[in-house]
Amino acid sequence: MAKIRLALIAGGTSDEREVSLRGATGVAQALDPEKYEIVRYDPATDLAQIASHADQIDVAFLLLHGVHGEDGTIQGFLDLLGIPYQGSGVLGSALAMDKNLAKTMYKLGGLPVAPWVMVEPQDLVDTGRIAANLRLPCVVKPVRQGSSIGMSIVRTIDQLPAALRLALKHDSEVMVEEFIKGRELTVGVIGNDRLEALPLIEIIPDSRFEFFDYEAKYQPGASKEICPAPVSEQVRKKAQEYAMTAHRSLQLRGYSRTDMILANDELYILETNTIPGMTPTSLLPQAAAEFGLPFSALLDRLITLALEKTRRLTD
Repeated sequence: MAKIRLALIAGGTSDEREVSLRGATGVAQALDPEKYEIVRYDPATDLAQIASHADQIDVAFLLLHGVHGEDGTIQGFLDLLGIPYQGSGVLGSALAMDKNLAKTMYKLGGLPVAPWVMVEPQDLVDTGRIAANLRLPCVVKPVRQGSSIGMSIVRTIDQLPAALRLALKHDSEVMVEEFIKGRELTVGVIGNDRLEALPLIEIIPDSRFEFFDYEAKYQPGASKEICPAPVSEQVRKKAQEYAMTAHRSLQLRGYSRTDMILANDELYILETNTIPGMTPTSLLPQAAAEFGLPFSALLDRLITLALEKTRRLTD
């Protein structure tokens, strides 16, 4: 049986470049060399090479995070070349990457979210409009960044201008939402037409971290992750239903991971990741292993879903 010619695409130009490259190394080690012929590409330097090799590539595996990786840009490029890839297409990727649009779609899908406002130019001079619409504490976020880059928790109104300036260093659009204190949960979803929700994971950052920020996410030992999360059966079912609803609301495919907060037995959706971290110890692979899919089997499943998607489009 001929090997599947797989383009492993990682690196890129976003602030999450190094995380992407580390993830790709783990994926390359986990993929069965008897099944796959792997060639690595970095979009920062290799876009022309990907295009010239398009007819030699059976499927691409994207390990890109942030701008030009999760926002639909590389997905559109691969669509033009006729190269199938795991995960969501242009529309779903763009919707999920834009936190403002994603929250709008969540609301349309009946999902609970924290109140939020989009930052306007005058807010940099006078934060009164934000203070009048939201309660403190609040969270300031760049609209199109991942891994909590540029994010701050604001507890007093005088902290708001500095938080806005920090977020604007990472994006031209910034949002402010009310901070909901509670337990952080994340729920993975796998599938194309038929979705399966994975076991819940609870994320507990070390006490020196105010929230699950970039350092808490990627510094070894900085956070405790419990899978399956110790929650009631009612909460488990609702969280899994919410994750699948979020996936469908954003028009996603293949897989996703939705983060949420549990506060007083109520769940609030934070955001959905269309290309979650992909090392054996990353959150979605942890949940998949608990579900019965070890890392290499998870990768096989995602690649199968990518090829299945293509067959259905061409049948």
